[in-house]
Amino acid sequence: MKKILLFLAAAAIVLFSLSACGSETAEKQGSTAKIEVKGYGTITVQLDAANAPLTVANFVRLAESGFYDGLTFHRVIKGFMIQGGDPNGDGSGGSGTSIKGEFPNNGVDNPLKNTRGAIAMARQNGRPDSATSQFFIVQQDSPHLDGDYAVFGRVTEGMDIVDRICDETPVQDNNGTVLKADQPVITSIKILD
Repeated sequence: MKKILLFLAAAAIVLFSLSACGSETAEKQGSTAKIEVKGYGTITVQLDAANAPLTVANFVRLAESGFYDGLTFHRVIKGFMIQGGDPNGDGSGGSGTSIKGEFPNNGVDNPLKNTRGAIAMARQNGRPDSATSQFFIVQQDSPHLDGDYAVFGRVTEGMDIVDRICDETPVQDNNGTVLKADQPVITSIKILD
């Protein structure tokens, strides 16, 4: 009988410990990201793990590892969005680990829309599960993207910075290509509880 009670007590402790770890992860994934852009300031984003848990977990993991530190916004389209998070700085790179695209047209019930201030994962055309590290922040409502890109949060402070980047960054073509020398630099992305 003592062995059974000891076993049950040990099992309860293990389960309690695991549930505490899970809630810490969930809390962290629903937290705030501070995107520091050199010469511009800080863009504050509220992450939404309730609607995009895999995407938020991926973004948090990359941010906490320092992956984004020193990367750039390599694509800027005024009246549309700014895109960054590519280690190659040209739209061709990523973290090496892709995630499931959490959006309705990929079978995921994510109601978040590509409205002004939304942050979403970039991906390769025709490949819904190809997002790795590149993300974009929507400058103007872009309903044509709804249902096809994983929105995972919203800017709560710093849309004036997004507007300045869109207004001030010289681009090379209609696709928003920015020369490396002109790309706004992401100094860091910090995750706050």
